[in-house]
Amino acid sequence: MKILVLNCGSSSLKYQLFDMPKEMVTAKGLVERIGIEGSRIKHTKVGSNAVVKDVDIANHKVALKYVVDLLLDENNGVLENLSELAAAGHRVVHGGEKFASSVVIDDEVIEAIEECVPLAPLHNPANLMGIRAMKELLPDLPQIAVFDTAFHQTMPPKAYIYGLPYRYYTTYKGRRYGFHGTSHYYVAYRAAQLLEKPIEDLKIVTCHLGNGSSITAVDGGVSIDTSLGFGTVPGVIMGTRSGNVDPTLILHIMEQEGLNPAQMSHVLHKESGFWGLTGISSDLRDIEEAMEKGNERATLVVEILAYGIAKFIGAYAAAMKGLDAIVFTAGIGENSALIRNKVCDYLGFLGVHCDPGKNDEMTGGKEGDISKDDSSVKVLVVPTNEELVIAKDTYQLVSQS
Repeated sequence: MKILVLNCGSSSLKYQLFDMPKEMVTAKGLVERIGIEGSRIKHTKVGSNAVVKDVDIANHKVALKYVVDLLLDENNGVLENLSELAAAGHRVVHGGEKFASSVVIDDEVIEAIEECVPLAPLHNPANLMGIRAMKELLPDLPQIAVFDTAFHQTMPPKAYIYGLPYRYYTTYKGRRYGFHGTSHYYVAYRAAQLLEKPIEDLKIVTCHLGNGSSITAVDGGVSIDTSLGFGTVPGVIMGTRSGNVDPTLILHIMEQEGLNPAQMSHVLHKESGFWGLTGISSDLRDIEEAMEKGNERATLVVEILAYGIAKFIGAYAAAMKGLDAIVFTAGIGENSALIRNKVCDYLGFLGVHCDPGKNDEMTGGKEGDISKDDSSVKVLVVPTNEELVIAKDTYQLVSQS
């Protein structure tokens, strides 16, 4: 069964074609600058060289038409005809409290995703563009929505309710939702496979660390707490996002500088984190390079990040009343041996002992255990694969219908 996995941004579209249940990727690509001058599509048939086309792409429907044409192309395609395509699986960022699992998309689901737009104004509209474009292009093709927030719907109220007047929860659905759920789900279950233990018996902290980061307590295979909240700013510092900040400081800065909510939001989302603290870059690789050259603020960023991650792991070990494994994933988690080592140094009292040699070698998409033999808590690096989760959920739901 051929499954097309789509991740639609406001001006981009990433795609992968899976052959299920073999879990094989046969083609993948990226459409950039949709609706903007200079749009292009990069398509790769697995095992062949990438094809890059500079074409005028006015909207997501046009983008998807190019994707479908390339998948059917005599030289670069992997489909003989469209009847081979069984379904499309969409990444949808926010499902609010309505969705605790992936669903077949119908008019009611589209309406519910629309209702969640105020909760994810930058992401859900783009996800809907992809869904509607595919519906117009291939109206009979089953479509599945896989939500970033769904995995965290198992959190108890004590973890997701904020200490604000309760009416803000009932009126505006103001609560902790969490994000990167598909990634946390994948790496937690993959960790259980690597440890050869039932996930129901494991207490795991998963650390999705990239330009956006979140840390999750996974107890027995379910999320019980996570570091991102109503939005994508809280938790540890990130590329351009501040992480946790005292709200009274935010109010003070707004008052002192005469900033409106939109301007303050821009500061928190786009001008803070690694970039805001150093003025060098939002990429940790550049920060680590500057640190090696003696830049004090780059050193400070590395210390703040490692300290923040370690604090969350310690807190979540307490929340779960135990800890069996720590999993590092995403760009920083998979590739920064420095951050992993510094985090583990804080956690020796919990029985966390990182092997420096294994840690240094575990980069560039490698997967495995970087803990010492005597470490009572296992430390793993697991490259995330959100697209595979979307493909598997789509395959399962289509097979059931």
